[in-house]
Amino acid sequence: MFRRLRIFILLFILVSVAFSTWRAKARVANWRYPLSVAVYPINGDQSAATTAYIDGLNADTFKPIADYLDEEAKRFGVVLSYGQPVSLSLAPEVKRQPPDPPPGGNVLRVILWSLQLRYWAYRADTSSETNPHIRMFVRFFDPATHEVVPNSLGLEQGMISVANTYASKKMEQRNNVVIAHELLHTVGAHDKYDPKTNQPLHPQGYAEPDAQMLYPQRRAEIMGGRIPLSPSTAAMPRGLNETLVGDVTAREIHWIK
Repeated sequence: MFRRLRIFILLFILVSVAFSTWRAKARVANWRYPLSVAVYPINGDQSAATTAYIDGLNADTFKPIADYLDEEAKRFGVVLSYGQPVSLSLAPEVKRQPPDPPPGGNVLRVILWSLQLRYWAYRADTSSETNPHIRMFVRFFDPATHEVVPNSLGLEQGMISVANTYASKKMEQRNNVVIAHELLHTVGAHDKYDPKTNQPLHPQGYAEPDAQMLYPQRRAEIMGGRIPLSPSTAAMPRGLNETLVGDVTAREIHWIK
């Protein structure tokens, strides 16, 4: 009897998760109303410098992301009934660290980790907003002690993202590029770069794939991640103003058919 009860509870959880995911995807597919995005800061290195930076955060820190997505959506003819495509709010700091993704890419371990992350996100939720559509967990690291931060990630299933960024005013514009990239993952956008070299893939990872002079490109495709300078070199964009949403990405997130 106890075994049957456990199976029933597990099935109930899986059905609830599937229904919640379907409802969220349906909302994304029509882009008629804003998606609510809660941003949860996390102190990634527990340093005093990062603590001070997080204490100084406010909703305006992330407003350029909402403005950028609004401008890009309008470029593709997407106009909502009201507001911008995403409505960003700043949640209180999360004290727990998210579970690390498994090394090696074993499918079963990745699935289990994905479920762990979703459960962790549910337990760690500090937002006053009831069930935001997208949960953006942003971990900050002191650039004085971290030249490189862990890879960021965004999950379409569950619409959860963990963006690893720098606790620095000077780095905020670059941070917003990373956050926007991961946010778009949660609504269906795919990476458009070679994971071995980080070089954007042509044509889908180029902002201007049909330019007569292909190199250097002037901007980065947001999911390509970098500005192609040559077939083998690329540069990080300094801010969202040096990126755009390409046609393939727009199709993936249902901005165009």
